[in-house]
Amino acid sequence: MAGSGTAHLRPSDGTLLRVEDLVVEFPVGGGRVVHAVSGISFDVAKGETIGLVGESGCGKSTTGRAILQLPKPTSGAVNLNDQDLTSVGDEQMRELRTDVQMIFQDPISSLNPRRAVGEIVAEPLHVWGPAEKDAQWEKVAKMLDAVGIDPDVARYKFPHEFSGGQCQRISIARALVLEPELIICDEPVSALDVSVQAQILNLLEDLKVEYGLTLVFIAHDLAVVKNISDRVAVMYLGKMCEISESDELYAQPAHPYTRLLLESLPVPDPKIKLDTSVSDAAELPSPINPPSGCRFRTRCPSADQICADIEPTMRRINDDHYVACHHPLVPLEEMGVGLS
Repeated sequence: MAGSGTAHLRPSDGTLLRVEDLVVEFPVGGGRVVHAVSGISFDVAKGETIGLVGESGCGKSTTGRAILQLPKPTSGAVNLNDQDLTSVGDEQMRELRTDVQMIFQDPISSLNPRRAVGEIVAEPLHVWGPAEKDAQWEKVAKMLDAVGIDPDVARYKFPHEFSGGQCQRISIARALVLEPELIICDEPVSALDVSVQAQILNLLEDLKVEYGLTLVFIAHDLAVVKNISDRVAVMYLGKMCEISESDELYAQPAHPYTRLLLESLPVPDPKIKLDTSVSDAAELPSPINPPSGCRFRTRCPSADQICADIEPTMRRINDDHYVACHHPLVPLEEMGVGLS
């Protein structure tokens, strides 16, 4: 399967995570297949935060889970510290997951309602040590305190006794207790109030510095991603559209889909007239039968025959800004590259 290219990948030196031509497909019966992720590539340097953004159903959460091999991808490579996770056995993968943890979207349902918070956060330590209960609790208490939860108060309480924001803090403590190098944040603030979102984002930023973390931050809210990400990758229907340093992407989007996402951000002014031209003419394609060529062409005002015939690949705009589009919003003379 054709991918979106790998021109945007940096040298492997200094990168903690490198995903190449990742494909995830799900059979749905009758010979049909859901093309959830179709040949995307990206990398994350140590200590960096990359934001994966896109509409619901674009494959960003599936990408995050595929990094953890949950489920195992259909094809492609996921390299963590130069170790290809797709080629290791189940037992070795179980050990490698101690270096990669995940924060889930729903903070309450991701916690076992029948177990006290102290046991929930300590559960990974029951498997990987230390074996002594006092040593385990010392580590648990440290992590709970780090995320702003009083360990003595929370130790014997259950998840339903905490708010959504507090439960997400507990989930973060559980992810940190094994001291991972990489944390995949799967829309960790989408279920929270705006004020609580800011608290969790600030917490993640502080913990990133304190513990030297690398983050893959998945979200559909571009405002949230801008505040926390060093680089942003835009996905549409299982494909990578654009990747850039955060400020550059928001200041000068090069893909029509990225511009559409940015223009869809709500403006706190009731007098502004909404532009419905794109959404009224939009045709939402199915991941079971995606469009040929550029998958965004059925919703793109600039689409022509080349968009239907040829899939665009990643092309460089400047130092760290790449786009997969036949008709990028940046003038071609500014790109410094040809169409070939």
